[in-house]
Amino acid sequence: MNIGALLKSFIYVVSSTLLYPALFLESALVLCILVFAGSVFAEWLERARLKKVSSPELVQTALSPDMELVCPYAVQSYLKALTPLLERLDSRTEAIIESLLQERISELWKSSDHLRMLIRIGPGIGLIGTLIPMSTGLAALSQGDMSKLSSELVLAFTTTVVGLAIGTSAYFLYWKRRRWIEHDVRRMEFLTEILVGKHKNGGTTA
Repeated sequence: MNIGALLKSFIYVVSSTLLYPALFLESALVLCILVFAGSVFAEWLERARLKKVSSPELVQTALSPDMELVCPYAVQSYLKALTPLLERLDSRTEAIIESLLQERISELWKSSDHLRMLIRIGPGIGLIGTLIPMSTGLAALSQGDMSKLSSELVLAFTTTVVGLAIGTSAYFLYWKRRRWIEHDVRRMEFLTEILVGKHKNGGTTA
């Protein structure tokens, strides 16, 4: 038995069976991108309604009922968790506050992990969906079946375009979310430093 021919046949079968899973996954990724786009758009609307304030004004409104007018949801949630810790400030509580801050920052960055994956996975799946039809198309060409060759080439180029579109869209959405996250992280760190300092000095936050 020719081991080389057997291995070639096995790899060809494996490659051929990957086509439909790749097409299914690419279709699912298109739906995922639409969902993420809707989420980013909703967050943009939320942030567009926020009032732009200077740093001193931000500190004054940070723990007041007007917090929702100047802070995005992530910062609001952090400040609500921070408030009870500020009331019993000591060295142990400061460590808890630092842990809370790092945990929230980590959660913010993790929220964009799916988009980072799509940046890589989208073009990769598109490439798989391109090469498999190309191989069957070349086989059809050797047999003179031009109609099958044409259909396979159309499928190959279509999956390439969709895969690149997924990757490009995911990159744009990730870039936008990354800017928001960086902005939120700066605000959370700034407010933590100022509010902890004020409570240490016996100042007020309102």
